Amino acid sequence: MLSRAEYLSRWSELHGGYDPARSRWVLGWLTTAYACARPLVALRASPDAVTLLGLLLGAGVPAAAAAGAHWPVLGAALAGLTGLADGLDGAVAVVTGRTTRWGYVLDSVVDRLTDLALLAALGLLGAPWALVAAVASLTFVQEYARARAAAAGLSEIGVVTPWERPTRIVVVALFGLGAGLWPSAAGTWVGAAAWLGLVLAVGSVVLLGVVLRRQLR
Repeated sequence: MLSRAEYLSRWSELHGGYDPARSRWVLGWLTTAYACARPLVALRASPDAVTLLGLLLGAGVPAAAAAGAHWPVLGAALAGLTGLADGLDGAVAVVTGRTTRWGYVLDSVVDRLTDLALLAALGLLGAPWALVAAVASLTFVQEYARARAAAAGLSEIGVVTPWERPTRIVVVALFGLGAGLWPSAAGTWVGAAAWLGLVLAVGSVVLLGVVLRRQLR
């Protein structure tokens, strides 16, 4: 089993040489994923199985939101577990040396599906659907731009923006928790989450665009 330092080094190689130490957020996320992946590696868990588990957990978030009352508290917990699974599948694959092109594609597709599920939960709890749609569109623009940049020859991830997967999950989980604990104010909680997501998504798309334009000249 790879040590933590070896895992971070291997992760960096698979992400265009990006140094996790450049961001405390990224380093903390990867360290947590590595620690949680060790028991799964010992159990010989498949990276793909962990990825699909994350999809199932993500699907439960809008289901809990639709139930209303205090059920969004469960949705917030599921959102957190979805984020954990998102980091665990990659960690298991890296630690066991089972990284594959299929796993990369599957992980990317599941990430986008769970992004939609989490944002849909905000709409189901009372956030304006037009606002939710705008956040979802900008999220997909960010991820599509990064994917096309990689296809154009960019070997790095470009830049870590304010609206990455961990941030999306934290925003939905925290504000969803507030909606579940205070159902009478659910619309206010998720409305604030949607507006926050919009601000972060706009800033992230602009930031990524500037960085990619400079790196792809």
